[in-house]
Amino acid sequence: MFAFLKPAPQAARLPVDQIDPVYRRLRFQVFLGIFIGYAAYYLVRKNFSLAIPDILKDYPQYSKAQLGTAMTGLSIAYGFSKFLMGSVSDRSNPRYFLPLGLLLSCGVLFAFGFVREIYLSLTLMIVLQTLNGWFNGMGWAPCGKTVVHWFSTKERGRALSIWNVAHNIGGAMVATIALWGVWIFHDWGAKFYFNAGVASVIAIIAFILIRDTPQSCGLPPVEEYKQDYPPNYSAEHERTFSFKEIFFEHVFTNKLLWAIATANAFVYFVRYGVVDWIPTYLQTAKNFSFQQSSIAWACFEWAAVPGTILCGWMSDKVFKSRRAPATILFMIPTLLGLIVYGMNRNGPLWIDITALIVIGFFIYGPVMLIGLQALDMVPKKAAGTAAGFTGFFGYVFGSAFAGTGVGWIADHWGWGGVITTMCVCCVLTIVFSALTLGHRAESSSSLS
Repeated sequence: MFAFLKPAPQAARLPVDQIDPVYRRLRFQVFLGIFIGYAAYYLVRKNFSLAIPDILKDYPQYSKAQLGTAMTGLSIAYGFSKFLMGSVSDRSNPRYFLPLGLLLSCGVLFAFGFVREIYLSLTLMIVLQTLNGWFNGMGWAPCGKTVVHWFSTKERGRALSIWNVAHNIGGAMVATIALWGVWIFHDWGAKFYFNAGVASVIAIIAFILIRDTPQSCGLPPVEEYKQDYPPNYSAEHERTFSFKEIFFEHVFTNKLLWAIATANAFVYFVRYGVVDWIPTYLQTAKNFSFQQSSIAWACFEWAAVPGTILCGWMSDKVFKSRRAPATILFMIPTLLGLIVYGMNRNGPLWIDITALIVIGFFIYGPVMLIGLQALDMVPKKAAGTAAGFTGFFGYVFGSAFAGTGVGWIADHWGWGGVITTMCVCCVLTIVFSALTLGHRAESSSSLS
């Protein structure tokens, strides 16, 4: 590991009268840094999905399934990276770790935007998409690690639900910024390089804002500051674990973590099965324009903002920090929205947009809660790895199949087969989430 990535050393404790104002300022500053930083990761992640209709038009030798393979490469690499780089993140400084991954992803997108020879080789597209997926995998873990170090157990659900909105703001803006780029440069390659330019600027701002742990800023641990100590909390929870301790004592032996990781695979298939293919489905199956499909994409993502916050609030307040009931509750209307989206074969665009709003409003809550459950189930020094473990399942077994799998199903069984498969995955998400119904954040003896 590069020396600059190592965790920041503990600083001398600030005077008592400075702790509260400094803590308040830095908590807001750090939260803003990881919020805009992670939103920017979405500006440079799914751009290939936006460009598929253009690639199919300019390079008709490719099928949807072949181009879907490139998206699958990104998803598989992202899943492995989120898991493996998550463990590296647990032993790194997020101030450097998060911007580094973002800038590396920007580099890949500049290549996609400016070097058209890339599109003459499916293998090269897959390789570059895979690299982008690996670099993108460096984003979630440092954010999860930052949340558990700066926010205590009782406030973590609300903090993470608000932070999780970064997914949707970034996801909504990716199409909007790409649309601006195409309008300015009259070049569909701007869907890559214009987004990468914006994300590069945000990476620098995130670096300026983010800090490592409170202790590295002369502040006490958040448990001490908020007087919110989990059961069995001790100074041991502030020690950096070895890789062996993280994997074999806190992750691989956790049965509940395996259950929600499996649920994550199914919910991610639904999430990306919808969002990755909105442009292709609406433009090729219904002959809508790129502008119309971009509006539909943005509506899907923006609808998730209030839905995610509501889901986090319900898990904290209504279900008393039990995450599974809220997950199950939100998956039911997701299923209904999918049915409407699939049945509107030849109907007007507003019905598709309405269905996408419903799906977007409800699907991201479960996505967020599964990640939060992972953080709840392990000590905070293993938070990045636990989040990476569930993310590995989500991307390698969920999102990856939403790439090649959806393309293959659409080619062989039509879009009706795609919708049916996603409906089945909704049901399976409910089933595996139900296995964790007994888990509550405050009752976990290993939580910190």
